[in-house]
Amino acid sequence: RVDIDFTATGRKTRKLLTGRGLAKTLDGRTLFRDLDLDLGPGSRIGLVGRNGCGKSTLIRMLAHAADPSPAHRPDSGTITCADNLKIVHFDQQRLMPDPDQSLRRALAPEGDAVVFRGRSLHVASWASRFLFRTDQLETPVHRLSGGEQARILIARLMLEPADVLLLDEPTNDLDIPSLDVLEETLLGFEGALVLVTHDRFMLERICDRILGFDGRGTTGWFSDYSQWLDWLRRDAPGAASRELAQQRTAKQGKKKKPARPGRLSYMQQREYETIEERILAMESELEEVETRLQDPAVVSDPEQCAAEWRQQEKLQSEIETLYDRWQELEAMLAGQRANGS
Repeated sequence: RVDIDFTATGRKTRKLLTGRGLAKTLDGRTLFRDLDLDLGPGSRIGLVGRNGCGKSTLIRMLAHAADPSPAHRPDSGTITCADNLKIVHFDQQRLMPDPDQSLRRALAPEGDAVVFRGRSLHVASWASRFLFRTDQLETPVHRLSGGEQARILIARLMLEPADVLLLDEPTNDLDIPSLDVLEETLLGFEGALVLVTHDRFMLERICDRILGFDGRGTTGWFSDYSQWLDWLRRDAPGAASRELAQQRTAKQGKKKKPARPGRLSYMQQREYETIEERILAMESELEEVETRLQDPAVVSDPEQCAAEWRQQEKLQSEIETLYDRWQELEAMLAGQRANGS
């Protein structure tokens, strides 16, 4: 059993970190804008959204809030921190300071002991808390598994008392016992927590607020993951088009079958006659993708979840293109009829 235990500083300041009107653009694409954020002791916020929507960018911005470099400053807005704020950041990139160093030195950089909560612990004892054997202490870090390297980083972070704990995908590569202990520890953490994870169940159990990204620069606050999904489906690109399609289908069901297009070319005529059926088929496929995106097994699998997101965006784009083409063909047909063709 991994003995994970993050330490809060015990600071009683009501506001640890406050962001107002935060905005960030990357490569010409707006990640988020007009974002207000408040962190105080006991705050537990989960960030959700597809890959590349700005979650990690926001995490890094908060991590460097006290002394921001140009790369981590917001394009607009302000971040205010309490005096001497202690921020601990677990980056999903998990860059080890020196992958060639030994496990011993990675766990205890200053010698053969670490100081945890005021107590001196020998490195062998400290290593055992994270399921490392004594005979592994001289093993180079790069020869350890991804899960073992993740445990090293968690061990290093535990030595830093925190007011604000920023965890970006801490669950990747961890085994089930480690995940259980990590979850229990975060539930007991008294500082402010900002968490990014594809594990929906951990997110909903630990976090009391969800900050959701739509991938187009808009964010929203939600009480749980399902509420964010409902918002995303309602406001996602193509939602208005699908609603319009349903209205058109209902109206056309009450009308006679439209006349054959006059002098449209043969290929245009065939396209016009089949385009509605193609749209309906794609919308049905899109509904299946959106249903899978609500499946906990899919949500907890980063690769599959990302693949479903890409398929959803692809289908939404194709549906919108077909609607545009449908309107174009209908305009051509209307023009021919107006000319008496």
